[in-house]
Amino acid sequence: MMPLTIAIDGPVGAGKSTISDEVARRLGILHLDTGAMYRAVGLCALEEKIDPQDAEKVSALLTEGRAQVDVRYEGGAQITLLNGRDVTGLIRSQEVGQAASTVSRYPAVRKMLVRRQQELAQTQPMLLDGRDIGTVVLKDATVKIYLTASAEARAKRRMLQLREKGDDTPFETVLQEVNARDYQDMHRAVDPLRRAEDAVLVDSSELSFDQTVSAILSLVEAKK
Repeated sequence: MMPLTIAIDGPVGAGKSTISDEVARRLGILHLDTGAMYRAVGLCALEEKIDPQDAEKVSALLTEGRAQVDVRYEGGAQITLLNGRDVTGLIRSQEVGQAASTVSRYPAVRKMLVRRQQELAQTQPMLLDGRDIGTVVLKDATVKIYLTASAEARAKRRMLQLREKGDDTPFETVLQEVNARDYQDMHRAVDPLRRAEDAVLVDSSELSFDQTVSAILSLVEAKK
């Protein structure tokens, strides 16, 4: 019998990572943040002074083994590794996020990371979140959810996160970045962001964090 697998997809700023962390914690399963893996590749490109728009050079980072991305778990939390180095705290900047959205379009990058994600999901019950989990990575996931919110709601949440870090980027700029990221993710040639036909839509625009978590847990329980 295949282990329980939960696929949560959705646009940037929908709260996938933090909500997935809590859902997985309450279910007692691991949460694989696939976006963190793409962020690690984006970070590697930036550190190597490679333009994320240069598909050939970025792809070579993986095919030549210069960007080896993996994860481990400590206390139930994911630690993202780049060439054996813990980069968990370095991959959450706006710059790395934009780079991740760009490099995730390249077939060589997606092929290698998707394969690793599928390997991890076969070993134990796991929740995966990202842009193409239900449509590509885990087409046969036990539960598929498309988590979204309005662009304005997502930009507001992102702005509050930035404020906590001492970043005073104006709301209008954050909203612009959210819309640009949505367009890029939904119009990339390889595995664009879209809702799987059998994914349940959860719109968190008017929901609190706890309400969103509860809604997803109810869907999982109903499916089980």
